[in-house]
Amino acid sequence: MSDTNFDLVVIGSGPGGYVAAIRAAQLGLKSAVIEREHLGGICLNWGCIPTKALLRTADIYRNIQHAAGYGIKVEGATVDLEATVKRSRQVAAQLSGGVSGLLKKNKVTVINGHGKLAGSGKVEIDDNGKKSTVSAKHIILATGARARNLPGMEPDGKFIWSYREALVPDTMPKRLLVVGSGAIGIEFASFFNALGSEVTVVEVMDRVLPVEDADISAMAEKSFKKQGMKIMKGTTVTELKKSANDVTATFKDKKGKTSNGTFDRVIMAVGIVGNVENIGLEGKKIKVDRTHIEVDEFSRTGEAGVYAIGDLTGPPWLAHKASHEAVICVEKIAGQKDVHPLVVQNIPGCTYCHPQVASVGLTEEAAKAAGRDIKVGKFPFIGNGKAIALGETEGMIKTIFDSKTGELIGAHMIGAEVTELIQGYGIAKTLETTELELMHSVFPHPTLSEMMHESVLDAYGRVIHM
Repeated sequence: MSDTNFDLVVIGSGPGGYVAAIRAAQLGLKSAVIEREHLGGICLNWGCIPTKALLRTADIYRNIQHAAGYGIKVEGATVDLEATVKRSRQVAAQLSGGVSGLLKKNKVTVINGHGKLAGSGKVEIDDNGKKSTVSAKHIILATGARARNLPGMEPDGKFIWSYREALVPDTMPKRLLVVGSGAIGIEFASFFNALGSEVTVVEVMDRVLPVEDADISAMAEKSFKKQGMKIMKGTTVTELKKSANDVTATFKDKKGKTSNGTFDRVIMAVGIVGNVENIGLEGKKIKVDRTHIEVDEFSRTGEAGVYAIGDLTGPPWLAHKASHEAVICVEKIAGQKDVHPLVVQNIPGCTYCHPQVASVGLTEEAAKAAGRDIKVGKFPFIGNGKAIALGETEGMIKTIFDSKTGELIGAHMIGAEVTELIQGYGIAKTLETTELELMHSVFPHPTLSEMMHESVLDAYGRVIHM
């Protein structure tokens, strides 16, 4: 490595890290990114992207099974699991190569190895035992997070899977247990259920997708059960006992009642922990709270010249949040004017199960708990012409407004393509749009987006098609 002095060095090349390095280069900062494994990080290689490739296969297979309803006869369709996984890995590899090209195009130096803080303005790199040091005025920690493990139930790569094993399954389990009903757990449950597994989902909270609005969670649970999933709420897994061919799980509900179930495979999806180990935090003025680094509104840690972004910091743990944090952090470093802090309530969240779920802002429960006087509007997919034509009549759009100011407080959706629709409300929140602007906006017909308009109208007693 000929050049060891930089304006900015980023440790980690996920959706936060590589975006930070590129934006810094655009602003004239000499930047480098250090990566120990794959460019693009977990999201691109082992998370967001490959899971969507798998779920696309599930969607196509599901559509084939219902093809007769659209006047198409299909016989003998089967799933080739090996080919499905291969395509998913190819998609991830293609995008990882794309990140490499973007870094090269922007003249960002890529350094292979494990990076860690090594004194003021210095980063030590360990590349398979070969050590070197680089210097930088500013250092961004973007080391991401990993799956949380429960004691005694750690993934073994065979019977008990983390998301990594679930992305490259060597078999289609007949009986599958998914522990955790957040976005990751439900997406895997949806994939394997669509392809023929008997799926059981266990959730310690009293509803599935517990961070979502209660109405959306209830509709999602009803749909999952209709698809054949078994849902166990308010339940914990106290033991996983492996035998030669399967795993027996012991369950305990809130009343203390225990039961057992035997499964071919188990997917653990019980949250994440930040990668704070071995990155040189010792002796620094950097605070860590439950494995996540504390930062201010511009991603600054307590250590001068050191920043942290993405899953390494606080929730929500989303790729697009990491990327936006990266831009804000770097623009502040570069002295750009009018750099605005990230507004967490304006960040959309998406779950790509079937049916899809998406949301932005406060849930109805959270809005009421905050003391807001609200108006709520709802509109069902069954009332939308495009949804009926598509044969996708399962779903709902819900909007929540401040009754005094007309501020859009939250929007919540379940149904076909809602992960694409939600950004309309995301933009509305960023622009601080009120109900009047949304009512006066013209939505094209026939589209699913018309339901967004109708939901707003319903909040004010003006809904037309319901």
